[in-house]
Amino acid sequence: MKKVKIKLIRNIGVIAHIDAGKTTVTERILYYTGRSHKIGEVHDGEAVMDWMADEQERGITITSAVTTCEWKGREIQIIDTPGHVDFTIEVERSLRVLDGAVGVFCAVGGVEPQSETVWHQADKYSVPKIAFVNKMDRIGADFFNVIEMMKDRLNARPLIMQLPVGSEDRFNGVVDLIEMKQIVWDDESIGANFSKIEIPDDLLASAHEYREKLVESVAEVDDEIMEVYLSEEEVDTNKLLEAIRKATIDLKFIPVLCGSALKNKGVQPLLDAIVNFLPSPIDVPPVTGINPETGEAVECPPENPHLSALIFKIAMLEGRKLAFVRIYSGKLKAGNDVFNPSTKKKEKLSRLLRMHANKKERVDEAGAGSILGVIGLKESSTGESLCSSEHPVLLEQIEFYKPVISVAIEPKTHSDQEKLEEVLDKYLSEDPTLKVKQDKDTGQTILSGMGELHLEIIVSRMLREFKTSVNVGKPQVVYRETIEKKAEATQTFDREISGQRHFGEVRIKLKPLPRGTGNKFKSSITNETIPDAFIPAIEKGVMESFESGSAMGYPVVDVEAVVTGGSFKESNGTELAYTVSASMAVKEALSKGEPFLLEPVMKVEVFVPETFMGEVIGDLNSRGGKIGNLEPKADTQIISASAPLSNMFGYSTSLRSATQGRGTFTMQFSHFDKT
Repeated sequence: MKKVKIKLIRNIGVIAHIDAGKTTVTERILYYTGRSHKIGEVHDGEAVMDWMADEQERGITITSAVTTCEWKGREIQIIDTPGHVDFTIEVERSLRVLDGAVGVFCAVGGVEPQSETVWHQADKYSVPKIAFVNKMDRIGADFFNVIEMMKDRLNARPLIMQLPVGSEDRFNGVVDLIEMKQIVWDDESIGANFSKIEIPDDLLASAHEYREKLVESVAEVDDEIMEVYLSEEEVDTNKLLEAIRKATIDLKFIPVLCGSALKNKGVQPLLDAIVNFLPSPIDVPPVTGINPETGEAVECPPENPHLSALIFKIAMLEGRKLAFVRIYSGKLKAGNDVFNPSTKKKEKLSRLLRMHANKKERVDEAGAGSILGVIGLKESSTGESLCSSEHPVLLEQIEFYKPVISVAIEPKTHSDQEKLEEVLDKYLSEDPTLKVKQDKDTGQTILSGMGELHLEIIVSRMLREFKTSVNVGKPQVVYRETIEKKAEATQTFDREISGQRHFGEVRIKLKPLPRGTGNKFKSSITNETIPDAFIPAIEKGVMESFESGSAMGYPVVDVEAVVTGGSFKESNGTELAYTVSASMAVKEALSKGEPFLLEPVMKVEVFVPETFMGEVIGDLNSRGGKIGNLEPKADTQIISASAPLSNMFGYSTSLRSATQGRGTFTMQFSHFDKT
């Protein structure tokens, strides 16, 4: 594998709402950069990046896929991410390791709910972005409406780099406001050839107006451009590009381009924008971690020779555990040992792989800025760091979401029973949002995830990949519990175990907190009542007992536990005794505090033709939905609402029948609230 200078690397993600055209854009990028020799279409189930059978059948991206291509001497490492809300974790962990992102927006739908979610995820990690308004050939395409929605919904500052020439079936290329030329694509060559021509007279005034706005916007953030602008001289193109690049990396602008990936228009200028405006690994602030031995902050700039890398994803490829790793500094070499500071264990790197979706190419070593697959990490998992044992560094963990929906599964045959546990272990290591537990009362295996589709695909993959068949029960909502009022309880643990006396007495007061606050613990006792050394043991007992409430055994949330009293016996006080007594006290106090259930409430957006609006609103009301606002758009209405998840099972079927198949909706978790 040839070595590439780090300043020539671009690590980017393609992010968007489902069906905005992310995978179609990525397929064109691979074709025009020569990485693929034919264009794979999503609707034909032949997209390179959607390589899983479930993705090809459903025409959606389920798992983020990694690939590498070259454009104008730059190496672009791309992660194509899912747009469906059930697979948001795939976007989250991809954005954690990327330096830049391309947000794809549908010219008709504009900024849709999941677009907002992934955009704010990118904002959380301060990822510089460019935007591509796709599907300009579709009926109802409106470039400037998307620009306004970006300002309103994303709080973004779009910088218009191109103007569309026509729209809908009259879409015929773009006007480049940097070079002030019209770009026209050749259909005969599937868009591979394009020409730059003079801007037609009817577009010239508009082009000059938006060019002026572009230069004026850049001048506001760049002193050199401001001087030229005020002196009314012509701005040098290279200087303008440099200024836009700096402002994009500093998160001051979002350069916006447009096109139609399906009709092979607009992709090459998008590639130019990726290499011109998005950062290389040395253009972004260095990642920071902590030294696990000293607790001191450690910076890991790319030029640092000491290894720092993050495992951002685990996948099962052909039955083997494959770890996707981003290297921030130092090198990985096949055959070498690395240190995992989370497990405090050394692991051997069997193989390093350069990935192209599910195809792979072996490499001997990789340096800072690389994203690659690693085989051989037996005990490391998603979100953990890799480093050298002489220079340990623990990078910031990836945040994972809690599941909101469960199904009971049981093996169909005895041979399925033997395989089930092993198969589930593999999926659990791959997907941190998936949870499995055994129901003590029924003995059933309970599988919990982010949504109906999420669980449906796990069950489908079990059969496809491991020939494991299961019966699936009806989906069940994963509730939370909390309390209505303050409650207090005292419990004592005084027992002899293995010849040693264990004594601990604790009094704990519970208090309900506002929704979304989480659980809190504090102590209001002195060292004389119970020595400070036992407070962590008491906290452990409290937090463990919050994992299963007294109403129906669901996790307890939004409760503050305060240690208000207790007692201590000099020779018999033990951590075990205080952990158990604290747990018993919390259980008693929970049952006194009038516990009740909190149900997941979903944020729902329904896109429906106006003629069916009354019926759809009536159906939402019957499901306990609260209508937020109605937003007219062309001949459709967008209904925003919130509704309890338990009432939304099977909603897609009833919406289709109520709207003759013309209504669509998106649904994502909002918060837990009282039922």
